[in-house]
Amino acid sequence: MPDAIISSQVGILAVLCAVAAFWFCVQQLTEWRLFDYVPPLLFIYATPLILSNTGVIPAATETYSPPIYGGLSAYVLPAFIVLMLIKVNVPAAVKVMGKGVLVMLMGTAGVIAGAVVAYVVVHRWLSPDAWKGFGTLAGSWIGGTGNMAATAEILDTPPDMFGLAVIADNVIYLIWLPILLTSKNFSAKFNKWTGVSEDRLALMDAAAEVSVEKERIPEMRDYIYLIGVAVFVTWAGTAAAENIHAAMTNAPNWINEVFSQSTIRILLITTVALILSVTRVGKLPNATALGTSLIYIFVAGMGARASLSGFAQAPAFLLGAFIWIFIHGAFCVLGAKIFKVDVHSAAIASAANIGAAASAPIVAAFHRPSLVPVSVLMALLGYAMGNYLAPIAGYLARFAAGQ
Repeated sequence: MPDAIISSQVGILAVLCAVAAFWFCVQQLTEWRLFDYVPPLLFIYATPLILSNTGVIPAATETYSPPIYGGLSAYVLPAFIVLMLIKVNVPAAVKVMGKGVLVMLMGTAGVIAGAVVAYVVVHRWLSPDAWKGFGTLAGSWIGGTGNMAATAEILDTPPDMFGLAVIADNVIYLIWLPILLTSKNFSAKFNKWTGVSEDRLALMDAAAEVSVEKERIPEMRDYIYLIGVAVFVTWAGTAAAENIHAAMTNAPNWINEVFSQSTIRILLITTVALILSVTRVGKLPNATALGTSLIYIFVAGMGARASLSGFAQAPAFLLGAFIWIFIHGAFCVLGAKIFKVDVHSAAIASAANIGAAASAPIVAAFHRPSLVPVSVLMALLGYAMGNYLAPIAGYLARFAAGQ
């Protein structure tokens, strides 16, 4: 075991939790405008990266990796997948946004197509496994940080490549969010160009008032229920994945490569959580907040496992991300034209993809405050799709590049 100042497993976990808590505490106490442009997520990833590469906590090497890092993947990751997905309310989002959901789906198609095109352009300057980083970033841009983490687990993305995805995600966020906000200034011309009906906005406002339910204040037993559901689904999904993978022993090699035991586990857990979202389990309060807190601890663990050497590829990766985001934008504009959707819905749809639940309400509040609650529902639709579609984007990029 490599020398480190803090080497016990509990100590490492304490450091990771402290790092996540520290940056949110700094954001809350200082209210620095920096955090309006650079979310705490980047710092939560970068701090353990520095700590592990300077010997404060152990780094993950080819010969040794602290068990706690594997424990985060085995237990924390499936738990937050369950907690995030049981809050998906597909009918409510479709009822209010209507064709706006179709624009979001066009944006999702743009994320997949953009991943393929961008990777084909820049892969010559990247390592052979960089397609996994592109698939991981697709997870964030289809759903959110939780999907990014889940896709990294599915594709077995190297921690340094995960870091490049985090960097690209945050850099693009700085560029794309102002574009989405500024689009409001062109609403009249845009709506005329798309041929949106005059009463669409009024109908959305009316539907939003009756379709979005407020969560009740959580009680102690709610947390017991949430933990019980998360642990049970994790156990059931893991056990089923082991049996399914064992039964695939004689399957062709490419099937075993794509559908690894980890992949099967994540997809099973995702599917069960989505099924539970339409039951009374989906009414449990505070699941999203609890799940999000686990995501940040997992991201801190990914940072601790990364090596600084992999970040030399950052310029080429970022170039690919810029190509990629404008392909996504073109798909959103095309979708708005095809389905005759207003600029407000199109901007919220793009934000629901690229920025997920953190950014969609910001864009909605700027464009049309009545749609803020529904923007969160649209972002959750992305969570529902991300674990299925993001790995496909990665594999398509790999295939297109001939790797």
